[in-house]
Formats: sequence, C-alpha cells, structure tokens
Amino acid sequence: MNKVALPPCQPLPDAQAWQGAMSDVGLDWVGMQGIALPLELAGKPLMARVNVGINLRANQQGSRGIHMSRLYLALDELTQGELTPQRIADQLRAFLASQPENSDRANLSISGELLLSRPALLSPHRGWKAYPLKIDATLTTLMTLSLTVGVPYSSTCPSSAALSRQLAQQQFQFDFEQAPDAVDQQQVIDWLGEQGMPATPHSQRSWAWVTVTLNDSETVLPVINLIDRIEHALGTPLQTLVKRRDEQAFALANGQNLMFCEDAARRLYRTLRSQCSHRAFSLRVEHQESLHAHNAVAELSWGEHQDAT
Repeated sequence: MNKVALPPCQPLPDAQAWQGAMSDVGLDWVGMQGIALPLELAGKPLMARVNVGINLRANQQGSRGIHMSRLYLALDELTQGELTPQRIADQLRAFLASQPENSDRANLSISGELLLSRPALLSPHRGWKAYPLKIDATLTTLMTLSLTVGVPYSSTCPSSAALSRQLAQQQFQFDFEQAPDAVDQQQVIDWLGEQGMPATPHSQRSWAWVTVTLNDSETVLPVINLIDRIEHALGTPLQTLVKRRDEQAFALANGQNLMFCEDAARRLYRTLRSQCSHRAFSLRVEHQESLHAHNAVAELSWGEHQDAT
C-alpha cells in the first residue's frame, strides 16, 4: 500500500472552531459520557465511569462546537491522587479555562462501585462488599457537589411477622388443648424446637439510596462514614461470608428490626437529621418484595431552606 505524503508543517484544519450555521443557538450541555478512569476514593481503588461536559453559549460569531479532547486531557489530573472536593473543583475550573470563549458552566459526574472489607457478625471472618456510588458536581460561580450511595439491606415485613406469630399461637393451642395435665416447661421447649414455627414471615433484599449535598467546607468525600451511618440506622445490612452463628445472628437482627419501607425511610431521615452536616439530602428505599411482584418504595428529602421557613 502506498503511503500518503503529508506536507511538512502544514496547519491542520479545526472544523470545531469554524462558525456554525446556527451558532446563535446555545447548548445546555455538550461533552462525553462513559469515560473509564482509575480513581482513588477513601483510600480505595475505584474503577469509575465519568461523564464530563460544559455548556456552549449562543454566539452568532461563535464556534461550531467545543474541543472535547481538551476536557479528556484535563481529566487525567483526577487520577493523580485521592479524590477530594478540592480536586473536583480544580478540575471543573480547568474545563472552563480550556475553552473560556465558549462556556461558563461545567459538569462532572463520576460513578462506580466502592469495594469495602466488612466483618462477619460473630465469626472472625471478613468479606468484600460492593457499594454503588455517584458523585455529581456543577460549577458556575460556585460549585455544587453531591454524593449518592446505595446500601443493600434486609427487611422483614411487620405484618407478615404478626400473622406468623398468630399462627404459632393457634398451632400451640391446637397441639396442647387436649393435654390432660398442665404443660411443663420442657414440653414447651421441645414443641418450640420441633414445630414452633408453622409459618415464617417474609423478608426481602432491599436498597437504600441516599444523596447528600455537601457543604463548601467539606475537605473529604464522606463516603465510608455515610455508608456506616446508613447500615447502623437500618440494623440489617447484607452480609458477606456467613457461618451458622452469623446466620443466626442475622436472623435475630431481622427479628429485632421489623420494618415497612415507611419505617426504613423514617429511620434514615432521623439519623441524617440528627447528625447532618450537609446542605441537603434525599433518600429512597426500595423493598424488593418476595410476596408481591412489585416493589414497595418510600422517599424523603430535606434541605436547609426547610429549617429557615
């Protein structure tokens, strides 16, 4: 195959910088989605997918488009150390500085799964658990930064538990109503061990999705602290490695934390409000039902403006 001879030192055409036929029509956002980046968050590696973009201002004499390669090249700075609010703010400023004639607003969205080592409930073992997360940042005059985490947990239905207890009472009454003498303690213990659960309450894998809007004073992204607070509030986080004593402890935790989706949402709201150092938060809980073919969902939100009114 013959090689194409390129003339030396010839400037390459820049079609993006040419004036477009409709340059007077601005764009709210233009950029790239799904960029793979190896990041570090909370001292852990995060294989992230990043969306980045800026607005394109309307200008009759303006450029046809933006130079996306400038945004892509600037992103490498995020891989050079721990991901912090300051590093994100610097990155957004770099996006705007790369094309000041075109834009005055920049956006950055980072998503991935953070792997954390979690201990078993009782046995001396640990396992890895993945927590989905998302970081959204927008810069105009000031930066707005939010963090979203997803935390899986187990939820046992209070109604199902009550109905199951009633059936156990009825079964006990049926089994011992013909007893000629008073029932002694050992008979009750034996009955409970053999058939004391004629019905079992249903529980399901559930999800808590919490988004917090960070204060300007935040110096770190509080992802692990937020996950820990959510799991503590709910009381039944999903487990990793489980031995029999861990499974029994998990069953006990479920029995002590019966909750509808409404209960779970209120627990999280109370925890976030009592310890909240954020400007705002929103939460969504999803109980992915084992009884129904649909999910039970509850949502709550709070912002600083609500306390001011």
